[in-house]
Amino acid sequence: MLHDPQPREALRPRLVRPRRVLLTRSAALFEHGEAMVRRAEAMGIEVERLKGDRLPPLHADPADARASYREAKGTLAIVVAPPSKLRFQPISPSADWRVDLAEGCPAHCAYCYLAGSLKGPPITRAYANLDEIEAALPAYLGRGEVTSRSMHRALEGTTFEASCYTDPLGIEPLTGSLERLIGVFGRWEAPVQLRFTTKYADVEPLLGLAHNGRTRMRASVNPRAYAPFEAGTSPVAERLQALRRMAEAGYPVGLTIAPIIAAEGWREAYGELIAQARDALEGVPGLDLTVELITHRFTPGSREVLRSWYPGSKLEMDPERRAEKRTKFGSVKHVYDRDTMRELRGFFEGEIAAALPGARILYWT
Repeated sequence: MLHDPQPREALRPRLVRPRRVLLTRSAALFEHGEAMVRRAEAMGIEVERLKGDRLPPLHADPADARASYREAKGTLAIVVAPPSKLRFQPISPSADWRVDLAEGCPAHCAYCYLAGSLKGPPITRAYANLDEIEAALPAYLGRGEVTSRSMHRALEGTTFEASCYTDPLGIEPLTGSLERLIGVFGRWEAPVQLRFTTKYADVEPLLGLAHNGRTRMRASVNPRAYAPFEAGTSPVAERLQALRRMAEAGYPVGLTIAPIIAAEGWREAYGELIAQARDALEGVPGLDLTVELITHRFTPGSREVLRSWYPGSKLEMDPERRAEKRTKFGSVKHVYDRDTMRELRGFFEGEIAAALPGARILYWT
């Protein structure tokens, strides 16, 4: 089903433009790799074609963490996803399976969880072997544990999350990977859903795609008071406008309120945010809206990395003010204490029920 959304003034969203684009030798063998090269060159970015598959060292002084960070954040490398990326991993509580189109994100968020998840400089790596990733999808149909076999979320079918290690919409003008995967899911006659979440607003190329309701876009949002923690992203008002446009184009949509920060004045700040979302989505016919609620947490490793990247950040990351949570792998996360979590959860569930009564809260974490 090809949707023809009502004409509306197009957004003029923030355009991610890396200073440096690299193409590895193996990535050049894939048509999608060369397609990304053409996109970069159309934006006036010269692409460095590497003689091998090893990425060259950054130009910055390796002893200067901030300089290395800036250089890495301004670099996009077109590479081949390793075989491990073709063996999809569960991604609870979001979706059944993680399908990675890229690793790394161009935004500058002071709480970035990728700081503790990915090793090395934060270069964005976009995968050229998208055909191999697509070919791996059918083997996972009906096999997940999060939605495939959940009474609460079974209507979503087998779900595939495309934004665990990147913001796919942020880099979409350079990659085209998200548009292509939406088309794959739109043609897939099965109970499946592609999911992605974003802090960007450039949805214009996606509005007319034959998605057949099998892709859910979620806008990752936080109050205006916390905007300094999300540099390099689209303003929240633009993200919500983009969410509305996607919903009007027939996409199921969602709000990812994350990370929820229990700073002074949080009730007023998040109350305003939820009201802003209500107003932005008011009157959308057939609105299919979900909400995901994720509280702020950090690990000792991510805290150290983030402190080096954003030395002036006022984001609270004091282990003494947090409770410890052990993961199934034995590592430590610093989370809000039980009383704070209970207060936060009660507030959000009440506010969302009042302002967005048709929304489904998928999970709280």
